[in-house]
This record gives sequence, C-alpha cells and structure tokens, in this order.
Amino acid sequence: MVLLAACTSEGGQAAPAKGQALAGGQQSNGVVGSEHAKVGQTWWFALPVPYNTSSSPIEITNVELVDVPKGITVLDYGAYSSEDTEGVALLVVEGDKYTPRFHKLKNHAADGVVVPAGKESDIYYLAKMKIIDPPKGAARYCRFDYRQAGKEYTQTLDCEVELTTE
Repeated sequence: MVLLAACTSEGGQAAPAKGQALAGGQQSNGVVGSEHAKVGQTWWFALPVPYNTSSSPIEITNVELVDVPKGITVLDYGAYSSEDTEGVALLVVEGDKYTPRFHKLKNHAADGVVVPAGKESDIYYLAKMKIIDPPKGAARYCRFDYRQAGKEYTQTLDCEVELTTE
C-alpha cells in the first residue's frame, strides 16, 4: 500500500510547468564556436543571458545544456557577474590570457539567481566543457529551471556551440 500511495499524484512532487518568462536575446539566434579546438582543452560557453519578460521576479534554480555531443563532457556550470568578467565571456578556452579566472570569481549558482521583472540579469551562466574526443556535432539547447510566485517552471531556450578539432 505504501508503494501505491507513493505513486499517486498526491504522494509525489508535481513536475515543473513549462515556463514562458525567459527570453535569451542574441545568444539564442546563432551558433558560436571554434574550428581550432583541441582534445584535452577546457572551454567555457555562456548560456543565453536570462531576460525576464514577465511582470514578476523569477529565481533561477538550475541550468543545463540539453543536447551534448559525444566527445564533449560538461564538467560544471557556473553563474558569474558580467561586471566581474568584464562583459559576457561568450566562448573562451581555459588558460588563455584573456579568459576570466573563473576560479577566483564569485560563483552565484549555488545562491540561485533572481532576475527582476522586465529586466536582464547581470549574472549569466556558463557551461564548463572538456573536449575528450573530437566532438560529433554541436551542443544545443539550454534549459533553465526557475521558481516564480511559489511555482516551479522549466524552459528551454535555443543556444548552440560547435567546437571542431583541427
């Protein structure tokens, strides 16, 4: 009987609703990439900067690249201030002299990022990716989970990064 009760809608947690509050701006309208990637390198890819199109604030609770090709492993996700990174680090390779030193910056991901109504966030998310074999395509689609007015939502925005090895 305990198993039956756990299987009912009353016993489980409701799945997040499909959200519509976010827009991804320019990063949702194209492909970023590099034709000079190398196996063993670690890259940071900026997910679309969250823009809250709704009339109430949202709190982003999780992000994820949805479709990651063979050859790339996502190591981590981070959320950083565009002030700290001197703009949006759209696609950067770790170790380059112009790449922000993310390990020295405050990572806001664990705190949850609040985006006010009708505003673009000054905190943006990045995926830290390692090339383990020549990639078999592009990484695509960025899913944002968020809370708004006490309800859980999930929304997928277009995004695409293509790293090809020499």
